[in-house]
Amino acid sequence: MSLSDPRRQKQLKTLVEKLGLSADVPVRWDLLDLALTHPSISRDQNYEQLEFVGDSVVRLVAAEVLLETYPEALVGEFAALRSMMVSDRTLAEFADRYGFERYLLVSSSTSIDQAGRISRLADAFEAVLGALYLSTQTMVLVRSWLDEPLREKAAEIRRDPARQNYKDALQEWTQAKYKKLPQYLVKEINGLDQERFCAEVWLNEQKLGVGTGRSKKAAEQAAAKSAFLEVVKG
Repeated sequence: MSLSDPRRQKQLKTLVEKLGLSADVPVRWDLLDLALTHPSISRDQNYEQLEFVGDSVVRLVAAEVLLETYPEALVGEFAALRSMMVSDRTLAEFADRYGFERYLLVSSSTSIDQAGRISRLADAFEAVLGALYLSTQTMVLVRSWLDEPLREKAAEIRRDPARQNYKDALQEWTQAKYKKLPQYLVKEINGLDQERFCAEVWLNEQKLGVGTGRSKKAAEQAAAKSAFLEVVKG
């Protein structure tokens, strides 16, 4: 779709305003349009190259935010925090926060599961960062709005005793205490809010926790969180 289309131009300006930027900022609208064009629309004109740039942008901004917010923290903690701050799941959350999906051009014939949706939103989010950076060759159009959600996510992760990975945390605990790994039993259900799977986590013939999710991995994480908070931290 060409930017000569006034509807598309209005969409992109609305998104920029949602990011807290004024509509007259020096955005390269052609790049922003490309950043929100899925490969299913065009094999050549899509967000993939901008995503490559945006991946570096978000990692740099996250590093700067961490250094500014927690100047006394160790480099090892920075690395662990940043890996979660720039994960696909986190970036998809940010994309949802600003309503990116509404502006993403995707072929109507494209069908994906929840994991695919998360990956697609994360890719588009990075591509938008790439487009904004390349518009000025600076971070001026990025840090003005991205710093806040990154700081919030860093604080959320630091408050979390399992650093948002309850499967790993539970596994470390069971290995240290029992020299065993927990076992997960997952079944498909007809749950509410598109939660398709239910997982149970077991150890020594004892059920430690139960959780549901839209994917098997999400259900296992939910079960591990239940077990960790009840058995380990309870």
